[in-house]
Amino acid sequence: MTIPGNEYVDMSLLDDLSYGNTFVHRLDPRAKLLTTLFFVIIVVSFSKYEVAGLMPFFIFPTLIIAIGEIPVRLIVKKVLLVSPFALAIGVFNPILDTEPMVRLGGVTISSGWMAYFSILLKFILTITAALVLIATTSFQGVCFALEKLGAPTVFVVQLMFLYRYLFVLVKEAASTLQAYNSRSFGGSSISIRVITQVLGNLFMRTVERSERIYAAMASRGFDGTVRFMRPHGIRALDVAFTLLCIACFILFRALNIARDLGSLITGGG
Repeated sequence: MTIPGNEYVDMSLLDDLSYGNTFVHRLDPRAKLLTTLFFVIIVVSFSKYEVAGLMPFFIFPTLIIAIGEIPVRLIVKKVLLVSPFALAIGVFNPILDTEPMVRLGGVTISSGWMAYFSILLKFILTITAALVLIATTSFQGVCFALEKLGAPTVFVVQLMFLYRYLFVLVKEAASTLQAYNSRSFGGSSISIRVITQVLGNLFMRTVERSERIYAAMASRGFDGTVRFMRPHGIRALDVAFTLLCIACFILFRALNIARDLGSLITGGG
């Protein structure tokens, strides 16, 4: 009965990476947020059987990771951490949809498998783009961009609190379970009574911790305003970055580059 406590569960590490000084880090948060949102919309707009058309979209997160000097291992670990959700969503597609669709190297692939691969690719692309956005902007920067783009301040503040407080909840849960394990001498049997006691203790500790956090914030003058420490302002470079990326996304969406390139190679061979 444990909660993962390694560095790959703690999303605050991505916030630590956002204090870099690369070209991507210096871009305005609004430019990066709009670019990422458009990227996600374009990716999910593909049909459920599309696989080849999604391949060129890996260029965007790969370039941002390289330019932003983001550890690839960290991003991969975090994607794998939530991958069971994507694996579970389409697990019945190959079973229920068995109509042959593609023949590759003498192997016939059904439409169910194509739909499953499409789900996995969309999941990897969208989650990676979101993680890279936080790693180069910070979640506070994303909230700042949301507010500047017209999102209600109350919604933005609540979103920021939810993100921050999740870390506190996880740490409190890990501390509670560690205390239980140390008092049970490594016992593996867990009854309903023990579970309710652990949950009750966790609830009381989180309430007390939340009161201390609020008092600390109030003593530091928090007034509900989202502030971003870095200087901000839309520059021509930010606009050019956003427009260039969006133009590439539209091009990738309109032209199935991977399929056309494959046909060209096959025809040439």
